[in-house]
Amino acid sequence: MTLTTPPRAPGAPLAGRREWTALGVLMLPLLLVSMDVSVLYFALPAIAAELRPGATAQLWILDVYGFVLAGLLITMGALADRIGRRRLLLGGAALFGLASCAAALADSAAGLIAARALLGVGGACLMPATLAMVRTLFRDEAQRAKAVTAWTAVMAGGVSLGPVLSGALLEHFWWGSVFLVNLPAMALLLVLGPLLLPAGRGGGACGGGACGAGSEGAGSEGAGSDGAAAAGRFDGWSALLSLAAVLPVVYGVKEFARHGWSSGTGPAALAVLAGLCAGAVFLRRQTRIARPMVDLALLRRPAYGGSVLVNLLAMAAIVGFAVFTTQYLQSVLGQSPFEAALWSLLPTLGVMGAAPLATALARTVDRAYVMTGGLLLGAGCFALLARTDLGTPLWAVLAASAGYAGGLVSAMTLGNELALGAAPVERAGSAAAVLESGQELGGALGMALLGALGGAVYTAAMPASAPAAARETLGGALGGPGPVLAAARAAFTESLAAAAGGAALLMLVAAGLAYGLLRGKRRGVSGG
Repeated sequence: MTLTTPPRAPGAPLAGRREWTALGVLMLPLLLVSMDVSVLYFALPAIAAELRPGATAQLWILDVYGFVLAGLLITMGALADRIGRRRLLLGGAALFGLASCAAALADSAAGLIAARALLGVGGACLMPATLAMVRTLFRDEAQRAKAVTAWTAVMAGGVSLGPVLSGALLEHFWWGSVFLVNLPAMALLLVLGPLLLPAGRGGGACGGGACGAGSEGAGSEGAGSDGAAAAGRFDGWSALLSLAAVLPVVYGVKEFARHGWSSGTGPAALAVLAGLCAGAVFLRRQTRIARPMVDLALLRRPAYGGSVLVNLLAMAAIVGFAVFTTQYLQSVLGQSPFEAALWSLLPTLGVMGAAPLATALARTVDRAYVMTGGLLLGAGCFALLARTDLGTPLWAVLAASAGYAGGLVSAMTLGNELALGAAPVERAGSAAAVLESGQELGGALGMALLGALGGAVYTAAMPASAPAAARETLGGALGGPGPVLAAARAAFTESLAAAAGGAALLMLVAAGLAYGLLRGKRRGVSGG
């Protein structure tokens, strides 16, 4: 069961102060990109009052950022490997800053939707580049483990911090302030990035302060084996096909999550089918071109493909159940949105404590066992939440939530590190993008699957005499007669318990996959 810590590979120098400072600079844009997924939750009422968007426009204001981000991750990851990660990172930071200004100053719903789409493009440039830079900056396995832990914790924490930051800003400023807060971090990245980040396509060895702007080692632009391997014509057809595959699937799955599996979701089903067909064409093309955008051989490597699958399932449980937690705090317990957002931050304490502990434990114990333990911890905490009723105290719900968050994010951290270590340095951008695309898809699937399960239980638990709107959603019962609202709150608590049970089953499957596919796999390209 135990694994001895492998000796440091020759040519893998330790990172110094410059590299750790660079990591801190990279965390700022990552935090803001992940926060922008949820930062509009509180701002939408103020936006609606000023811009007067219709119901469809409101949905696009919320969703277009995530759609564009998910659709472009694979393309931008491959582009980072071609033109250089630092170049794409800095370009993405400039675009993200300009789009933030455009969003803050938008005077129409269409203008805000367009600005949010540009933010998605900028975010797609930033996210895979930041994770690929971790692979570039930290060649030592133990140091890379710590860096990936920080990356995963910041990414997971950003989504939780978004509503809190939004609520705090809206207490004092107008709604555009939720976008302008991005500017200082992007400006800092543009100033410090050229000084601290390596310029290489393939990401040459850094360490010992060798990653400065003028470094011309193995990773410098156009030089060294990595740079030569990464060079080549960018395949525009693969980029279009990846977009055509991911966007319709994410859109269709989110529509299923929003409306349930009803007869009116035919367009969503067609979108998913079209995306799957485009995905099949995309994969076929990857087998026929000399320089594929996605390395299918890498996906078949258990250390990488298994990690992608496990992380997808973990994200499905986290995102899919978060919707229920938010509604439970506000609509069942009667908390204000800002108060609910503050309470929902408490589970992140579990992440802060568990993720570093799991990383340290994985130095001496097979990481598959640590990941399996984290996923089983998540399954157990979801099982406790499956017993939630109207009499369950808030502290019990929050404690179980902290437990599953800590367990699942710990497993995802180790999965990210194992997958990055299995990828060649020159393909780190593409490898990071596929990891993140899987997590985006997992979140959408979790919302659809757990949302459909919870919705069915809610409808079945509501009395037939209740108004139609109240039988469909808890929101439809708010403001209604007292008995109807009480019945709706009880029914929603049952639906939350059912969703927790579904999440527990997902985590049992993920634990089995982690144990079966990742056992004995070591960090490093040879270990896959």
